[in-house]
Amino acid sequence: MDHDHEPERREAKVKRLNRIAGQVQGVARMVAEDRYCIDVLTQVQAIKAALARAEAEILRDHAAHCVHEAIRAGDAQATRQKLDELVDLFDRARR
Repeated sequence: MDHDHEPERREAKVKRLNRIAGQVQGVARMVAEDRYCIDVLTQVQAIKAALARAEAEILRDHAAHCVHEAIRAGDAQATRQKLDELVDLFDRARR
């Protein structure tokens, strides 16, 4: 099922995630080359920030499409399910 109705937004998210994958590969090379720990950690922090931005974008799309559609349809059960999924997701992330 297509949850993202805007192909250009989907493409932008894929590009962002591919850049992050490249950053992770770069950090792996840094570790393999025994680079200075602070330099590696600085890159890890940049990756975490990039992932947080990607997560926020995907979450924004989920709210704008999936949750909004359930609310618009007047489907209380589907709305509750979508919101419960979000709560569960963030609860797991805190553990």
